[in-house]
Amino acid sequence: MSALSPIAYLIVGIEIGFWVLVISGLAVRYVLNRPRLSALLLAMTLVLDSILLVVTTRDVLVNGATPTLAHGIAAFYLSVSVTFGKRIVRWADERFQYYVLKRGPRPRQLYGYEHARYNFSGSMLYLLAYLLGGGYLGLLIYLIGDLGRSVALLRVLGFWTVSLVIDMAISVSYFIWPRRPESEAAD
Repeated sequence: MSALSPIAYLIVGIEIGFWVLVISGLAVRYVLNRPRLSALLLAMTLVLDSILLVVTTRDVLVNGATPTLAHGIAAFYLSVSVTFGKRIVRWADERFQYYVLKRGPRPRQLYGYEHARYNFSGSMLYLLAYLLGGGYLGLLIYLIGDLGRSVALLRVLGFWTVSLVIDMAISVSYFIWPRRPESEAAD
């Protein structure tokens, strides 16, 4: 079994850093009552994303590394992080207030068409992530100029395409078969 590539370790480190910054930003906002410092900490997640983008691109285009699965996953991670970042922070913020600080309303479950619309908006964000990340992968493949060296990136793009189609199908299914509360589902 081979060890992870340096890019894979970087992705893991940046994901850990992302959650450390989000949790720290929320703690600083609500516990220390420092909204500006909180905003700075939350904005630092974009710095982490930028580091991953630069290192990944440099590794392939400047250092001449053959792209690996980790390079493709980096594109996926970056585009999902950028498109879903605000939504993830909002989700974490609601849960931090309710479960940690014991204030604010309990995060509510969505049902029916409200659930369907929410999931569909998530699918639209996922489509945007796909277009951004897929565009980046396509540009990288073009700049490498050798499909033989770009096989890993093409595979990531293929799996990602299948994942997007499945995600869209699931979202559309919620309009056809809306999610119901468990009490109604038994009827």
